[in-house]
Amino acid sequence: MRYEEFVFENYHFDRARSTLALRYGYKDGPRFEELLIFDFTPRRLSHEAEEVLDRIFRLILLLAGVSYYKAFVPNLLTCRAFELDDRTAEFLRKFYEKGLAEFAFKNGISLRRHIRVRSTRTSAATPISVDLPRRTCVPVGGGKDSIVTIECLKQSGEPLVLFSLGDHEPITACIKAAGLPFIRVHRRLDPGLFRLNEAGALNGHVPITGILSAIALASAVMFGCDAIAMSNEHSASAANLSLEGVEINHQYSKSLEFEHDFAQYITASISPSVEYFSFLRPLSEIEIARRFSKYQAYFGAFRSCNTAFRQAEQERGRHWCCNCPKCRFIFLALAPFVSKRDLIEIFGRNLLDDEPQFEGFAELCGLRANKPFECVGEISESAGVMTQLADHPDWRDDRIVRRLNEQLPSPPDRNRDEYRALFEMRHPHRVPEPYLAMLDACG
Repeated sequence: MRYEEFVFENYHFDRARSTLALRYGYKDGPRFEELLIFDFTPRRLSHEAEEVLDRIFRLILLLAGVSYYKAFVPNLLTCRAFELDDRTAEFLRKFYEKGLAEFAFKNGISLRRHIRVRSTRTSAATPISVDLPRRTCVPVGGGKDSIVTIECLKQSGEPLVLFSLGDHEPITACIKAAGLPFIRVHRRLDPGLFRLNEAGALNGHVPITGILSAIALASAVMFGCDAIAMSNEHSASAANLSLEGVEINHQYSKSLEFEHDFAQYITASISPSVEYFSFLRPLSEIEIARRFSKYQAYFGAFRSCNTAFRQAEQERGRHWCCNCPKCRFIFLALAPFVSKRDLIEIFGRNLLDDEPQFEGFAELCGLRANKPFECVGEISESAGVMTQLADHPDWRDDRIVRRLNEQLPSPPDRNRDEYRALFEMRHPHRVPEPYLAMLDACG
């Protein structure tokens, strides 16, 4: 089936139920309705804040539509809900094209210069300033990164509220361990999308962090926060591969490029009153792992394995699967800093002494075609840690460590220098100065 046009039909916020309905469709094709349930009591908003919130709802409509657009990827995107100015149209086009680059690669299609967003001559909106309480909203993902952000800001005395999209078990467990107030939003995708996928419609990775960021922005205004501190690290900006001049980054919506575009759009078209940035951008994955190792209260709670976040609740994993790039990378990243006994207890097995894991670790260390399409660190990070473990009394005799250190191409001294560099603050980043001081203080 082929459709020529994807349409953003309309949106509606039901205040009594705190539910935002997002409606989409293909011209002469299927229709969809997604629901967002804001599972907290919002504060009373001023007229100006209500206008800001409505603009954010419009942004959510546009970004969340990527989940439905990808089923048939037509050339034209049209908004019937409101007029699109050129700035919004270009922001949206880039989000879809770059955010779906991995999806396109895996489906054997190209979206380069494929997407056209219909805009009108309407002027871009003038941003609105609003009064918001001095409080930081921290989205929680269930992994080590957001835990480091939470604990560092908590240590600095920063007023916090935690945010979650959904109630997946690792997120809930980490929120409980943090002992801080939290707000939650539930996302209900239209079941018609899953039926289309079962019937053969295109499917694959979407830039979910971009969608989450817009929902967190709405929640910050509704609850009362003047900053959103994401936990995206330096390596999230690194592409997995480059193909015919197109960079394909699994973590595009976690990248500094997206962070800059999103924050700029908020300031120029919505409101300058909410700061959006990634608190951990100056840090490598390995430095974050080192910092995380201090927070043993979370060892039994955190989990980054994707099996925990599957759409169907009955299909979600209840433990680390120990057979995916994320499990392998987190195990490797923590090995220099967490005792061997504790790390094996967290995962249930020693991945570095498991021969069938060799190919997966070789991929992480750059000995295969490209870095895995997962939220894992850069090749230099994995290779640097693997070289370091060759001299570690707890790990040097494990089979994966021995075999890979025989094959890593760089001289050991060079890899060790690269390893030491992983603990330095990195640039560029957008962390505001007061938060940067907090990050330095809890190192």
